[in-house]
Amino acid sequence: MAEFVRVETDPDHPGVAVIRLDRPKVNALNAVLTAEIADAARRGAADDTVRAVVVYGGERVFVAGADIKEMADNTAVQMREYSRDLQEALNAVERIPKPVVAAVTGFALGGGLELALAADFRVVGTKAKLGVPEIQLGVIPGAGGTQRLPRLIGPARAKDLIFTGRHVRADEARGMGLVDEVVVDEEVYSAAVAKVAPLAQGPAVALAAAKESVDRGLETDLATGLEVERVQFASLFATEDQKTGMRSFVEEGPGKAQFQGR
Repeated sequence: MAEFVRVETDPDHPGVAVIRLDRPKVNALNAVLTAEIADAARRGAADDTVRAVVVYGGERVFVAGADIKEMADNTAVQMREYSRDLQEALNAVERIPKPVVAAVTGFALGGGLELALAADFRVVGTKAKLGVPEIQLGVIPGAGGTQRLPRLIGPARAKDLIFTGRHVRADEARGMGLVDEVVVDEEVYSAAVAKVAPLAQGPAVALAAAKESVDRGLETDLATGLEVERVQFASLFATEDQKTGMRSFVEEGPGKAQFQGR
């Protein structure tokens, strides 16, 4: 049984799984929590009953950063392995072939923001503070911050956050495209579920294909990205959901298909 991570099903939305982080006091990322996040992500990816995922740190804090006490005296050789494990854990979250939303309250700093960046969407509370303050420790983000952040908000804005290490509040984060939705803190979890619950009823194979096409396309040139899209598009004509969706459109009009995720 995991020590710091629980995977639960939202009681009102059976297809929505919640990866719940619970390492008091601030969900600081240590080696154990990192490994448990990776395991939870892989199990969510493999479970066909899971159609969407919420990553949630609780009502007070998302993840305040990495566990500095654990890493402070590590050597460069040790940190290569440490950062590799952390990157692999966040990659596992990013590669869940289902819609993933980070529900952020309180602090999402350093590795916490990097975890949120691995999700498809970010819903944050009005009192949230986000940033990558590693430069203030004499290092740089090591779990995707220098890569995912500029892809999301552009290189200049990303460099501003990385070079200064400053924290941004929810409204500024939304203005720069870092987060998708800002709600009062008490509604963060419910708003995050509402973000992905409708998608959990959608055509799961097509959603996975769409996610892979977008994500792989961002990593390559336009011609290669278009080829990825073409192959994914054509392959969906082997699915039951494609037959259901197109038949429903012809017979009943748009938006009425009931998909089975096959």
